[in-house]
Amino acid sequence: MSEAGVSDPTHVAHRDNHTHRDVNGGWLRPAVFGAMDGLVSNLGLMTGVAGSSAAPQTIVISGLAGLAAGAFSMAAGEYTSVASQRELVQAELEVERRELRRSPGEEIRELAALYEARGVDGDLALQVAEQLHRDPEQALEIHAREELGVDPADLPSPTVAAVSSFFSFSLGAVLPVLPYLFGTTALWPAVVLALVGLFACGAVVARVTARPWWFSGLRQLGLGAAAAGVTYGLGALFGVAMG
Repeated sequence: MSEAGVSDPTHVAHRDNHTHRDVNGGWLRPAVFGAMDGLVSNLGLMTGVAGSSAAPQTIVISGLAGLAAGAFSMAAGEYTSVASQRELVQAELEVERRELRRSPGEEIRELAALYEARGVDGDLALQVAEQLHRDPEQALEIHAREELGVDPADLPSPTVAAVSSFFSFSLGAVLPVLPYLFGTTALWPAVVLALVGLFACGAVVARVTARPWWFSGLRQLGLGAAAAGVTYGLGALFGVAMG
């Protein structure tokens, strides 16, 4: 407050401009995590094959096969998962729509009770609920948000989920394969490129977390390096056992 008892305008402006990170991650989180999944899984596959003393041609074929299999698996899984979730939400919305037509008074009282439980006075809560129910579609949207936690106008798309998963996984999975496609016969360039990619993905994830970019980057690099080391060791053991 200023000396005259009026709020400091700079403080008000600061409050008006107050923003938060996107806690749901939007498109960024699934895209980055899809790329990291492709990186870690294909790097692990290729280091495991390399650990068995396989030829470079075998390693690159394994990497390309892992890319294709993983990308299609991710896309199919995401499509099925999101489609099932969407169908369930739509079924529940239809139930709610029928209840709004069949028992509008009960639904009004139910919504008023929700607001009252959050601290709104009973009379005011009932008045607000009645006003919101004047528009059936608005009433459905409010009940869906309050009871189901979803926005009927913003349901996820199975196709978008599948396509984005396919391409993000492929982008990550292709990195450890690239050095072989450009003629290298050693494993280390593929490992280095994959670990750089993991560090970059981890740093980007820091945009939707409170962690420093370098911490998230190093954490993901460490996890990827551990996965590559373990699979290389297992590949070496299996190669000896089968040799």
